[in-house]
Amino acid sequence: MLIRFLIGLLLIISFLISSVITSHAWLIYHKPAFKGKVIDAETKEPIEGAVVVVMYHKTSMGIAESYSVIINVRETLTDKNGEFYIPSYTTPIQPLSWENMANFIIFKPGYGNFPAYQKVPFGIKPKDEQTFFSRDVGKEGELEMWVDGEKQPELKRVKLTFGIVELPKLKTREEREKARMAADIFGAEISAKKLPLLHKAITEERKSGF
Repeated sequence: MLIRFLIGLLLIISFLISSVITSHAWLIYHKPAFKGKVIDAETKEPIEGAVVVVMYHKTSMGIAESYSVIINVRETLTDKNGEFYIPSYTTPIQPLSWENMANFIIFKPGYGNFPAYQKVPFGIKPKDEQTFFSRDVGKEGELEMWVDGEKQPELKRVKLTFGIVELPKLKTREEREKARMAADIFGAEISAKKLPLLHKAITEERKSGF
């Protein structure tokens, strides 16, 4: 009975390993360079000093099911033209792990943050954020996005401009508090030491007393 169990276990492990080996992401995690431009939704002027964070996710095979974890984070600030650039990222990953999506946070005190409270693009799917920021900035194209339907949100192909993010200026304390909380991703997986720029911006917003 024990021998049959061990044989079965070995077959399962062999199948899982062969499945991962056949995937393109086996043992190597790679994301392209990301770039974009952040502007004021009303004036269309560039927003300088907005914090841009990218979170790199991978999926690992667990005993019962697979699970997603953040393997790295990076951050930068927009320049005087509202533009940012984050270099490509490549790293080895363990067997039985494979590449997952990259997600973004864009935060500037006093503004709605991406991806929760921006004006444009609104409705973008989390898995498509990396596509949105990896194309040429200003290039016209389409993505499948969530839009308002008659009864509930619907997925539709929507024309958009890649890399351009419009953030609205917030007017009330309640609005600013919601935006700050939505951008506050610190916890067990991400410490303040890993993202000092974001931590500083969130702390300043919390102490602003607006």
